[in-house]
Amino acid sequence: MNCEKKYLSFTKKLAYGTGDFASNFFYMMVSSFTMIYLSDTIGMNVGIVGTLIMVSKVLDGITDVFFGRMIDKTHTKMGKARPWMFYSAFPLALCLILMFAIPQSMSRTLQYAYFFVIYTAANALFYTANNISFATLSALITRNESERVSLGSFRYIFAVASSILVMSLTMKGVAAMGGGTVGWRNVALLYAVILVAFNSLASLSVKELPSEEEPVSQGESEAKDESFFHALGTILRNRYYLLLLAIYLLFYTSSSLGTSINVYYFQYVIGNTEIMGVLSMASMVMMIGLIFNPALVKKFGMYRVNLTSYLVTSALSLAMLFAAFSANLPGLIAISFARGISSAFLIGSLNALVAEVAQNSYLKSGKHNEGMMFSCSSIGMKVGGGIGVALTGWILSAVGYENGAAVQPAPVMFAIKFIFAGIPLILTLLITLCLYGMRVDRENEALRAAREAAIR
Repeated sequence: MNCEKKYLSFTKKLAYGTGDFASNFFYMMVSSFTMIYLSDTIGMNVGIVGTLIMVSKVLDGITDVFFGRMIDKTHTKMGKARPWMFYSAFPLALCLILMFAIPQSMSRTLQYAYFFVIYTAANALFYTANNISFATLSALITRNESERVSLGSFRYIFAVASSILVMSLTMKGVAAMGGGTVGWRNVALLYAVILVAFNSLASLSVKELPSEEEPVSQGESEAKDESFFHALGTILRNRYYLLLLAIYLLFYTSSSLGTSINVYYFQYVIGNTEIMGVLSMASMVMMIGLIFNPALVKKFGMYRVNLTSYLVTSALSLAMLFAAFSANLPGLIAISFARGISSAFLIGSLNALVAEVAQNSYLKSGKHNEGMMFSCSSIGMKVGGGIGVALTGWILSAVGYENGAAVQPAPVMFAIKFIFAGIPLILTLLITLCLYGMRVDRENEALRAAREAAIR
């Protein structure tokens, strides 16, 4: 396989990246504002909402490997992953609108049921199909490792851009579009239109490559129709898959804690939710890391770049803890800028890392399971995201959070600060530990060399 061959133009990479711009309008809206919409606008209990989200995410995680397997077995003119990505956006957009349009005339019990059904359908079905197919595309539209790293940078640049827009404009948009339930519904409608438009651009602008088999040693062949459970066993026996799954779960639990608690932190600790947008803009510097990531990975390898960057991120997360508890806004912004750069290297490498793990599985088993391998990204994002939101709700409820109160009790204030910076510090340290064992790119080089020697 010629890893130096170029498959994608700059325009194609740009178009692919807009897929994350699209889906992040759903992800950021739901992960960042669902809790405060349900608690302060609808009047639901944050503890009950957190429990419903956690139960939903457990169900959600179960569907991921099934969708991954369905993508592996899909064969259409559009390819394997593209049709799933394109068509899933329409029901996903509808669910986004419905989630922020809970009927006020319903009883409280029916409102909880309504939210649970719509939230579960959106995440377990449509977002799962969209996210896994989008991630899988990076392994299907190029065979060049450098281009895969570059695709990761493009998609996360767009993810950062949409995150900044959602975090900066949502609260202002709700107020400008009528406030209350009407404002939330109108903002959700606007984001749904953006989701469909950019998802269509991304999925229709790239093409999948025809299947290409690597040379195999004598007597080795790939099964024509591997059962689901056999394929599942293959990926679960791969220790790099398990490490990668842990990284995704820890990363998105931390990310979800941040997005779900941000609005509470800035409302009750800082006293101004509009500043939340300023802190979100600090993450724009992440683009610096994303721009330089492909060149650094090419020179030093993913293992060294990812581990070093997260050692730095761990130190910065410790500094963030002190800034958060002292409500030091300049410190929070400065540390967010620095942490945005240091964490960008792993973020930009995640897709390429999954592709390397998928390659590792193929080199060891002779079987392609890219779709199932890429399910770890969706499992981590949604289950980890659910854990983060649920923890926020459970902790706030346990310490006596008062819906819509101008001032919260001291235990609530402490909990908000700890959720904002304390738990993410612990999770960052655990990610660093996982990265220490993630030597898959080095092992793949040795496996390829051994395979070529066996063929000769």
